[in-house]
Amino acid sequence: MSRIFLFADEAGCFNFSKAQNVSRYYIVCTAILPDCSIGIKLQELRRDLAWQGAPLGDYFHATTDRQEVRNAVFEVLANEKFTIQATIMEKSKAIPKVRVTEDRFYKIGWHFHFQNSSDAYLKAANEIMITVASIGTKKKRIAFEDSVRDVVKQKIRSDSWRVAFWPANTDPCLQIADYCTWAIQRKWESGGKDTRSYELICDKITYEFDLWKHGDKHYY
Repeated sequence: MSRIFLFADEAGCFNFSKAQNVSRYYIVCTAILPDCSIGIKLQELRRDLAWQGAPLGDYFHATTDRQEVRNAVFEVLANEKFTIQATIMEKSKAIPKVRVTEDRFYKIGWHFHFQNSSDAYLKAANEIMITVASIGTKKKRIAFEDSVRDVVKQKIRSDSWRVAFWPANTDPCLQIADYCTWAIQRKWESGGKDTRSYELICDKITYEFDLWKHGDKHYY
C-alpha cells in the first residue's frame, strides 16, 4: 500500500487593511513528497553549513535565513522530486462574511485549496500523511486544526489519512513547505518582480491558483 506525505504552510497575515507591512495576499501551500528522504538531506546540509561557519538560525526558515543559506537550501530542493500546490487569496477581495473570524478565513482557504488541488496526487496513493505547520495561539491552533480536519474529511475516506500539526522547527520537511511558500509569496507580493527564488522551484508547481482572480470588487 503506497503512502504519500503532504506538508503544508501558509503565508500572509489576517490583517484586512491597507496598513503598512500588511500582506496583500494570504497563501495556502502544500508540498507533496513520495517519501521523507529529502528531510535527511536537509539535516545533512545543515551540518555542512555549520561546519562551514554559515550563519544559521534554529532551523531553516526562509524569511529570516541569510541569502547564502537560502541559496544552499534551494539548491537541494531544485534537485529533488516533489510537487507544489498553492492557492492565492487576495485579501481585499474577500467578502466580509468570509473573513468574519481568522479561523473561518483560514478554513475557506484550505477548503478551496484541498478540494481543487488534490485530485492528481490522491489518485497516486492509498494513504496520505498530512503535516501542517501550526500557527497562532493555543486557542487559535485548535480552531485551525479543526478546520483542516473538517476539510480533509469531506474529500477522503476516514481510514486512509492522518493529520498532524507541528511547529516548523520539528520536521525538516515542513521547512520545505516554508521555503516553497515564501518563494511563491515573494512573487505575488512583488507583483511578479521578485521571482528569483520562485524560478528555482516553479517546475515543481502543479497547481497555482488565484482564487478571486475574476473578482473586481475590493472591500478595503
